[in-house]
Amino acid sequence: MSKHAVVESDERAGERAAEAVTRLTRWHDDFPTPGVRFADLTPVFADAEGFRAVIDCFAAIAPDADLVAGVDARGFLLGAGVAAALGTGVLAIRKGGKLPPPVVSREYELEYGSAALEIPADGVALEGKRILLLDDVLATGGTLAAAAALFKEVGAEVVAAAVVMELEFLKGREHQGDYPVSSIVKI
Repeated sequence: MSKHAVVESDERAGERAAEAVTRLTRWHDDFPTPGVRFADLTPVFADAEGFRAVIDCFAAIAPDADLVAGVDARGFLLGAGVAAALGTGVLAIRKGGKLPPPVVSREYELEYGSAALEIPADGVALEGKRILLLDDVLATGGTLAAAAALFKEVGAEVVAAAVVMELEFLKGREHQGDYPVSSIVKI
């Protein structure tokens, strides 16, 4: 498949993806800490039709992206699938301390603590690249905003971001940049 492969439009992909996410998501109260309700998307990704619908949705968001970037760890699965569909490369945005130096790092706040994200500072040509940024859940917005800031710092442009699930009550969308943010399911 060539770079910028044509992604067939599937008007029902969004509906199929939303149905799969709604039906297959497992909810866990008080995980990883008391007061947090965790959305486990593992069953969605393990379901062939559900996973395909999610990938089709995301690939249609930015078919002209040069690179797909997925946030550690479920974003890796999404990023690889979408990159294969688009005919682009994929970049794993890692949690702090998981990449050898040199790295570009950004700290951010979670709804239950703080963390850091990293991308390679060399070895991957990122300047001027058009990035499709993917993650599983948009909660308080810190993770996605930190990932986007990493790409801005190295001279790349986030042309769109997408998540499987958005927890609207946490207002994470308010912390995003001027790139469009898409979500399959909003809660």
